[in-house]
Order: sequence, then structure tokens, then C-alpha cells
Amino acid sequence: MKRVYLDNAATTPLLPEVTEAMIQSMTNTFGNPSSTHTFGRGAKAVIENARKNIAKHLGCTTSELVFTSGGTEADNFILKNAVQHLGVEHIITSTLEHHAVLHTINFLATKGTEISYVNTLENGTIDYKHLERLLQNNNKKTLISLMHVNNEIGTILELSKVIALKQKYKALFHSDTVQSIGHFDLNLSTCDIDFIVAAAHKFHGPKGIGFAYFRKGTGIHPEILGGEQERGSRAGTENTSAIVGMDKALSVCLKNLVKDTAYLKNLKEYSIAEIKQKLPSIKFNGVSEDLNLSTHTILNIQLEKDLPMLLFQLDMKGIAISGGSACQSGSHKGSHVLQSFLSDQAQKNTSVRVSFSKQTSKEQVDYFIQEMVTLVSQKK
Repeated sequence: MKRVYLDNAATTPLLPEVTEAMIQSMTNTFGNPSSTHTFGRGAKAVIENARKNIAKHLGCTTSELVFTSGGTEADNFILKNAVQHLGVEHIITSTLEHHAVLHTINFLATKGTEISYVNTLENGTIDYKHLERLLQNNNKKTLISLMHVNNEIGTILELSKVIALKQKYKALFHSDTVQSIGHFDLNLSTCDIDFIVAAAHKFHGPKGIGFAYFRKGTGIHPEILGGEQERGSRAGTENTSAIVGMDKALSVCLKNLVKDTAYLKNLKEYSIAEIKQKLPSIKFNGVSEDLNLSTHTILNIQLEKDLPMLLFQLDMKGIAISGGSACQSGSHKGSHVLQSFLSDQAQKNTSVRVSFSKQTSKEQVDYFIQEMVTLVSQKK
């Protein structure tokens, strides 16, 4: 049986060179980075070299990066820090956000923070005119929190529009960039975003490691207490080998970014054409069919009916895809992202997310579509 992995938005496999770099780190720099002896200093040097490399890739300074356990912690860290220490009283977000953002904002709302939700248009994009009205009608210190690339439907936020509005109304801007770091060229020296986050396992690095970026001058106050690691910003012994793996993965991805992006755009375009030809009754949710408005790594497909066993049946054929965000697996609730803009009738149909990586081949896509055609035709 073939094994086809098309759930890269959930997590990506480690690159061989990342595995090798991590093994070398676990073998040679196993000391506690807080220790003052040779073993500890060696580990500390490796961590700071990784921080320096990542900062260079992003166009920021090393002092603006804090290593975290991943994107969820980083989002929590930034949002809570903004309210508790930066004087933010009002947060503007959308119902399309990852639950790492939405659940944290809901928590902050219980503590008195005012929350506004920007309208979602019928195609799953946000209403930028409504965003401006929300900024116009509020004189409190405001944080805009909108993700760069949506993890379910792949919509790309127009950063330039949000940045222009945040500058015009003197707001702060946080963007969950978990699905874009390693896949897009984001230069923070020319892109006026105050806070971003990353998770290494989304760009062929290890799980359990990521970072939070705090633009210089915004101030960083620790959420996790108990030590002076990360220059006093986050307590806890650093995961040296994972940091090394994240550094290596980001370096490889950005080095090959132009080539890999071209390959993935071609692969996604091919997938769309084949699906349209062989499954003409399907629809593409949001703007995931549009290569200019959505990421090259995600395609969200809506069938014409409800096939509740589809994911299981595909899994039995060796094919891994998702019915939405993997963070919701095991939940009987539908996708909150699709609920934000699809009609009630459309929500009754089965929707699936297919997500690619540079390791995905056309042959794998062909096998997936072939099995989809078989399963859908069986249910007629």
C-alpha cells in the first residue's frame, strides 16, 4: 500500500540535514546552557549562534527573539504581555484565527479587555474597510491580531493594508505567522509588524520549539517564571538540540525558497486542474484556489455531500489529509474557520484540507485524487 502524506499544514517531516544537526547537538553540546563550565558554555554558544542566524534571516536583532515551546506559547506570551504590560485595552481580531489566539483573547476578555471582531467576507477574507472603522471608533490603546496565512483555508493577509492602518491609528500589530515562516520571505526591518510567532515543525524542523518576536521598544515581560534563561524573558532550561534543528530547518528552507515556492505553486496548480477535471462537482473553500490570494501549501476542498467516513477511508488507503485544523482532531465540532463564512448548507458538506510540502510529488497527488474519485463515486 502506498503511503501519501498530504497534511503538511499540521506538521512537516524532519529534513535529513535537520536530524543530523540535532543528533550532533545532542551528542556534543548536551551541557546545561546556564552552567558556567565548558560544557554549559558550549551549549550556550550554540544557542546564541542559532539566535543570530534566525535574526539575520528575519531582519531583526537577537534581543528581539525569545525561544518558546512553539507557536501556541508564543501567541499566549505576546497577547498576555501586550495587555498586562503594554497597556493594551482593546484587541481587534477575527473569527478566522487559530485557537491559540482566540482562546487567549477570550481569557483576556474575562479580565476586562475589550474585544472586537473584524467582519469576514463571503470568500473567507477579512473586511479591511470594517477593520478601519473599528480602529476609527475606538480611542483605547489597541492591538490588531490577524494571522498572516490561515492554517485551514490558506488565505494570505494583505500585510501592507494592515500595516498602513496600524500606523495611521497608532495601533500595535501581532500576526500569527506559524504557516508563513519558512515559506515566505518576511523581512522585519522593512515590514512594520510588532509581534510574530513561529513553530519549527511547520517548516521541517522539530516539534516543541518555536519563537516569539517582540519589536524593540515594545518590552518583554516573562510569563513563565523560575529562572533567568532567555535573558530573563522565559524561565526553563533551553532545548539546545531543538533550537539547533529549528535554525537548520529555517536556513535550508530559506536558501531554497525561490525554487521550492515555484515547485509548490506548480504542484498546487496541477492539483486544482486535476481535481476540477475528475471531480467537477467539488468547490474550493475561500480563495484557496487562487494562487495569488492563498498560500502555495494549502488547498481546501468542499464536496457536494456529507461523507463522514472519508478521512478514515483515505487513511485506510495510506493517504493522510485533514478535515480542518489538526488541533481540532477528536472534536465533533466543525471547523470554526469554515463556519465563519460558509452558508449553513455548505457547512453540511464534507470539507477537507490538503497541504503540500516540497517532498510532495505529482504521483502522490494523482493517487490521492484517484482514491477520492473512487470513494465519492461509491457514495452516489
